Amino acid sequence: MKKLFGEFKHFCAKGNILELATGVMIGGAFSTIVNSLVNDMLMPLIGLLTGGINLSGLFVALDLQSYPSIDAAQAAGVGTLNYGAFLQAVINFLIIAFCVFMVVKGMSKLMPKKEVPAKELRLCPYCKQPVHDEAVKCQHCGSDISGESKEK
Repeated sequence: MKKLFGEFKHFCAKGNILELATGVMIGGAFSTIVNSLVNDMLMPLIGLLTGGINLSGLFVALDLQSYPSIDAAQAAGVGTLNYGAFLQAVINFLIIAFCVFMVVKGMSKLMPKKEVPAKELRLCPYCKQPVHDEAVKCQHCGSDISGESKEK
């Protein structure tokens, strides 16, 4: 148990927990903004284009009768299959995913590029010229290097 608390303390000290908490808080706020964008701006436009259909209000009553709304069907004690709410959630997810993608893409352009360290070349032990990692003979001096270590 002591080891577990020690590992947790090390995890917290590395700063990962603060980054994670910050990400969760920003993600929650971002989700609220995007949900407002979807529900208050895009869905009314989609409803206008589809002739005033409220997507989140689409449902099928499980007794196969017709009801004016989900609330009316549920008040009658009938189960409902609310496929419109599911479609609304899928649209919200796709828009949130696209917004996150655009934010990450924009941030990656702002962040400085990390240079990848160049791989150290294998050198011939005799002439000190670079050779391919899988070479057994040096192309420069012709020496047999098959028994040499591939690491420096």
